[in-house]
Amino acid sequence: MLLLVSVRAGEEVAAALAGGADIIDAKEPARGSLGPVSPEVLQAISERAPASVPLSVALGDFTAPDAVRRAVAGVDLAGRRGPTYVKLGFAGEPSVAGVSSLVAAALHAAAATSVRPVVVPVAYADHESACSPAPEALLRATTAAGARAFLLDTYMKDGTGLLETLSLERLRALSAEAKSAGLMFALAGSLDLAALDRVASLADVIGVRGAACRGGRGGSVDAVLVRRLRERVRGGLPSLSLVG
Repeated sequence: MLLLVSVRAGEEVAAALAGGADIIDAKEPARGSLGPVSPEVLQAISERAPASVPLSVALGDFTAPDAVRRAVAGVDLAGRRGPTYVKLGFAGEPSVAGVSSLVAAALHAAAATSVRPVVVPVAYADHESACSPAPEALLRATTAAGARAFLLDTYMKDGTGLLETLSLERLRALSAEAKSAGLMFALAGSLDLAALDRVASLADVIGVRGAACRGGRGGSVDAVLVRRLRERVRGGLPSLSLVG
């Protein structure tokens, strides 16, 4: 299992790597669940992360294929040797057919770039708030479109965790379906140490921001907190006593 840590600036990269992050994710938390950083900030993050380290880029939410193509084509990270991922959500697009066309547009744009990033469609556990398809429907649209990865996150960043929005039973079913289809399956959404104990076995990648920061999601990445998460993902810490 890999640990993805979201950073909002180049200055946070060192702490994330010192704590053991496997993937550096460029994201501006003040702009929502998938808030994109500016091109200048993305360049600074890329320069601080060694070229071999996998880099993920949050692009935002989309309802128009042309906007998706422009966003994917605009990720200019030439010279990186590690994998590059681009994450896109579909808030405001309620139809499965619409999502399919957006994923297809992203895949086509990615294939035309020199970086050839892995497209990561994002489903929201609280999809009603995002006005987007339910995770199960979005997963099937993603698979049909030919994507190779899938992320389940929360849309509303109000402190409500993934496990408070979606049952563990549904998460297990989504994990099994994604892995059966050969997709990389990732989970995020206010995941703390206790939540990791319950979901770690279900995912290939766990994404965090708030749990890795002093001061919560809007604070700064802290190497000690990242290390605690990394150790929990690796099973290095004793499990917490869980109720329910």
